[in-house]
Amino acid sequence: MRPNNNKRHREDRIMGSLYSAEHRALQEEFGSTRLAGFLDEHHVTDALSDKDLAFVASRDYFFLSTVDPEGMPTVSYKGGPVGVVKVLGPNALAFPGFDGNGMFYSMGNVEGQAKVGLLFIDFETPHRLRVQGTARVQREDPLIGAWPEAKYVVRVDVTKAWVNCPRYIHKHVRVETSKYVPEAGKTTPLAAWKRLDIVQETLPPEERARAESEGLLDLPSYEAKLVTGDA
Repeated sequence: MRPNNNKRHREDRIMGSLYSAEHRALQEEFGSTRLAGFLDEHHVTDALSDKDLAFVASRDYFFLSTVDPEGMPTVSYKGGPVGVVKVLGPNALAFPGFDGNGMFYSMGNVEGQAKVGLLFIDFETPHRLRVQGTARVQREDPLIGAWPEAKYVVRVDVTKAWVNCPRYIHKHVRVETSKYVPEAGKTTPLAAWKRLDIVQETLPPEERARAESEGLLDLPSYEAKLVTGDA
């Protein structure tokens, strides 16, 4: 728990309380009303602190939550190099859109609903930071060159942030960076699933050619790669 002594954060919060009537009812039921009120007033902020910004800049992955048109939430893992999320200010973040599975599910939700949540976790310390805000997808952005092979940039306007208690985070040891993270001057391997014989007709010509060059996979071969961590 990290008390926030920044008076501006406490007095200038324009979004009001974090809690709804339903939150308050549960707090009352389980005896946490005073604690929840303390956290809302002193711990939840409307901007990222310098420590928060440094933590975000140190991460090479995060979890992104979005909301679909029916109000159903979804969450996805986003990985990249260290600093995959650029810190632009206490209320401004940006991250790249790399090659994916073509669904554009999270990004479609961003364009439709804009509301996002970002969860930054250090599984080694452990430590975690929750961020809420609104986002927009930008095809032509001056930052797009900051990440090799980025197809677009997502800019996030931060509205709330708070550090969560780390006590239930299981400690993990980092082993290596994914071979699929784009690097300048290096050819990124084709995703293993794009080498599946059953998806070839759905791929653009250049990716079909690469799949043929790297070798097509049947489903059992691909599943074997998944089991060994080679996918």
